[in-house]
Amino acid sequence: MPGRLPTTSDFSSHIDVTVTPPPQSQAPVNVLILLHGLGDTNSSFTHLGRQVALPETACISLRGPTPLPFDLGGFHWGDDIIFDQANGQMDLDTGFSKITRILTSVIEVLVEKCGYQAREIILFGFGQGGMAALATAASYDAELGGIVSIGGPLPSSITASSTSSKSKTPVLTLGGSSKTLITPAAISSLRAKFQYVDYKKWPNKVADGMPRNRDEMLPIMQFFSRRLRSRTGVPECSVEIG
Repeated sequence: MPGRLPTTSDFSSHIDVTVTPPPQSQAPVNVLILLHGLGDTNSSFTHLGRQVALPETACISLRGPTPLPFDLGGFHWGDDIIFDQANGQMDLDTGFSKITRILTSVIEVLVEKCGYQAREIILFGFGQGGMAALATAASYDAELGGIVSIGGPLPSSITASSTSSKSKTPVLTLGGSSKTLITPAAISSLRAKFQYVDYKKWPNKVADGMPRNRDEMLPIMQFFSRRLRSRTGVPECSVEIG
């Protein structure tokens, strides 16, 4: 049986989350967890979930747990705020232990309370949100449905840690053609932690950024088509074997 549609009351009151049901009143078979970039809020990714309208997929958009300082607006996913002394920009890689615990608790609610399998849960993140997704998947015991990280490399804390086996959760990482954080070294780090890593470079996009057109969105939709499950045409009382 597919899981039930999550509600905001299923999660801790300390987690700011919006839930978008599947299109056309379909029963939810999958859950897509959306994680915004540094300095944003979950409202933009709530809108993204409605736009992509993936069949049989509920979308959960989380807000970063910590507001940016100095009235800058927006939120972040890191354990700390660090400014790069060279350029004055905020560092993305500031520790992810707190958000890893939060995301793990969200996944556990979906599995234990709402009836999903870990394999039916996909995380999608941009920038620092992608790093949070990768950190969570790298430390999670079971295989998740997948990770899509746009411009977000594996955090250095995960790269430095030692694990006996690679995660079976498949990863799609995407970046721009030149000014990108998805460098050859970043890809090597991912492949050291995950069994299945697919890298797509956008040739016509210089820096990392969200997809702007159909061509840039295509590899993401292809990944979804491979990893999202469907129960269309399956009798309601059927039991999955294996």
